[in-house]
Amino acid sequence: MNDRPTLGISTCLLGKNVRYDGGHKLDRYLTNIVGQFVDWVPVCPEVECGMSTPREALRLVGDPENPRLVTSRTGVDKTEQMLTWAKIRLELLEKENLCGYIFKSKSPSSGMQSIKVYDKNNVPSKKGIGIFARAFMDRFPLMPVEDEGRLNDAKLRENFIERIFVYKRWQNFVQNDGSRKGLVDFHTDHKYLIMSHSPKHLSALGKLVAQVKTIEPKELHHQYLSILMTALKLSATTKKNVNVLQHIMGYFKKQLSSDEKQELLEVIGNYHSGLIPLIVPITLLNHFVRKYDEPYLKRQYYLNPHPVELMLRNHV
Repeated sequence: MNDRPTLGISTCLLGKNVRYDGGHKLDRYLTNIVGQFVDWVPVCPEVECGMSTPREALRLVGDPENPRLVTSRTGVDKTEQMLTWAKIRLELLEKENLCGYIFKSKSPSSGMQSIKVYDKNNVPSKKGIGIFARAFMDRFPLMPVEDEGRLNDAKLRENFIERIFVYKRWQNFVQNDGSRKGLVDFHTDHKYLIMSHSPKHLSALGKLVAQVKTIEPKELHHQYLSILMTALKLSATTKKNVNVLQHIMGYFKKQLSSDEKQELLEVIGNYHSGLIPLIVPITLLNHFVRKYDEPYLKRQYYLNPHPVELMLRNHV
């Protein structure tokens, strides 16, 4: 079973000279760090739909909800050319079993939010979505997406990478099992991870899983994934993480010595106060899970949601 998520990515972020000015926007964090644990599917909408490199820059004009893609100096409309290509490209991307996509920020073709759209008076408003990015997100509404600019935020970065690994595990479950029992197991394994984002959605998923014998599997999977990905988009705040950490601590009521309990309470308290990052209480809990051989907690992805080498929880 391949546990490496496959991600779509704007080609220029991998250092390829495909931008309108003939240059690139190499992102070394993505290529050198994240790239150790994922496989890339590069996409450059403008080049792939038939535009040259270099080329006249593009911009969005008109209605922010349904803008046109035109050349910035000569005003040539490239919208239909882009949409015709995008329809074919999305069909091919569906076969790639993507677990997420990283768009190029500020791009009129690939930007996922806050893209400039110019009105009839040539006044811009940052209310647009890139033409290809909108088509992609409409086609794959549950798939994790981000742009490279937002990934500079530690919390957004941790959230996105956590989601792509959950999405990959979901793909593996559907492709290699898909059974009702398998769904119960998947839900159990992700219980505390989901709780850290939304206890409300965890409750809704629990009620759904309780009906596994009464809902047709395909519909059951769709409903579960929809609620799951909606939940995981919500921030795992310090307060919600503390709630989960305290729940997990409850499993060691009988095993921990008084000194160990005090140590754990102090560490959780220091995290709550913002004095230490999340990785510190997580590391201590993982130590107790191994020391006391707690089987239920061994399977909780909350304690190990993504490769430790990414050091994502060192900064949240």
